[in-house]
Amino acid sequence: MALSGVRVLELAGLAPAPLCGMILADFGARVVRVDRPSHSALTTDVQGRGKRSLALDLKRPAGAAALRRLCCRADVLIEPFRQGVMEKLGLGPEVLLQENPRLIYARLTGFGQTGRYAKSAGHDINYLALSGVLSKLGRKDENPCAPINLLADFAGGGVMCALGIVTALYERNKSGKGQIIDASMVEGVAYLSSFLWKSQNLGLWNRARGENLLDSGAPFYETYKTSDGKFMAVGAIEPQFYEQLIKGLGLDSDKLPSQLSFSDWPKMKKKFASIFAQKTQAEWCNIFDGTDACVTPVLSFDDVASHQHNKQRSSFIKNDQEEISPRPAPLLSRTPAVPSLKRDPFIGEHTEEILLEYGFTKQEIRKLYSDKVIEISKPKANL
Repeated sequence: MALSGVRVLELAGLAPAPLCGMILADFGARVVRVDRPSHSALTTDVQGRGKRSLALDLKRPAGAAALRRLCCRADVLIEPFRQGVMEKLGLGPEVLLQENPRLIYARLTGFGQTGRYAKSAGHDINYLALSGVLSKLGRKDENPCAPINLLADFAGGGVMCALGIVTALYERNKSGKGQIIDASMVEGVAYLSSFLWKSQNLGLWNRARGENLLDSGAPFYETYKTSDGKFMAVGAIEPQFYEQLIKGLGLDSDKLPSQLSFSDWPKMKKKFASIFAQKTQAEWCNIFDGTDACVTPVLSFDDVASHQHNKQRSSFIKNDQEEISPRPAPLLSRTPAVPSLKRDPFIGEHTEEILLEYGFTKQEIRKLYSDKVIEISKPKANL
C-alpha cells in the first residue's frame, strides 16, 4: 500500500484525530493508538480500524519518557490536545524534534496553536461558526444549521490533517527533515469553503441565506418527499438537465416560468413537491435512472450498501463483526487502500508487542507494568 512502512503514533482523542489516523492506517501506515489507561478495555474510538492500542499514562514521568522513546522511532505523531498540554508534559515539538529531526509532529486542534481562542474549548459547531461557513448553511428565515459534525471535525480537521501529514512526508524525502503541522479546524473548514469565497462575484450568494442557487433556494436544487415517506434529491442546475427534470415530472417547460426566475422559485417548489409526493421513491428512480436529470434517491444507512451502483463498485465493506462501513477513498489503481476487516482494538491490547517492537526490553516492560504506567489487556477469545 502507498503508506507501507510509515510508523504513526496517534494520541487518543475525539473524532477528528481518530479519522486522521484511520485514513493513514487504511493506506498502509502502521498506526499505534496511544490510549489512556482505563479500567475497561472498551474504547469510545469507533475509528480504530487497522490500528493497534498501547495503554500509556502520559501524566506519569515514566510514561512521558516512554513516549519520547517511541517518538525516536516514529515517522508521525498525531496529537489532539489543546495548545500547551504537550509542553506541560515535556513532550512539545521542540523536545521531540530535537531527539528525532525526521518526526512529523501533527497538532490537530479546533482553533490552532496561536490566537485568542487557542486554549479555549470548542466543538465542530464553534469552529464552523468562526470560519464563516455556518453563516451560509440553513434554510430561508431559519437559524444557521450545522450539518451534524462533518465539516469542521472531519473534513476541515481529520482529512486536512491527513493531507498535511502526507505532504510533509513527501517533502521529507527531499529534505530529510520533519516539521510541525498546525492543523486548525477553523482554518481547515474555511479553506474547504474556498469556492464560496471565490464565487462571491458570480452572483451565486447575493441573496439571503436559503434563497440562493445552491443553499435550498432553487426548486431544482432541493430534496422532495415521496409518497412512501422517503426522499429524492434534485440537482438539475444546467438548462439541459433541468429540461430532463421537467420532462420526468410530466410538465411542459413552455407553460412554466423561466428556470432562473427567482420570484417564481417558491411557487415552483410547491409544484415540484406536490408532484414528487404522488409516487414512491422506487417509482421515481424508475423514471429518472439512466437520464441526466440529476435526480437520485436519498438513501438511508440501511439501504446505501445494497444500492446497485454502490454494490457494483464495492463502495462499502463489512468487517468480521458484520459491521458495514465505507470503503476507503479515493481508489488508487496500483496501491489501493486495503482496510483491515478485523474488529477495532481494545485499550492496551497490543501494549507489550508494541513496546518490544520499539526497542523496549521485557524487563523494562515489566517495570512499567508494575508501576502502573502501562496497561496490558488480553481480551478473551469470545469477545
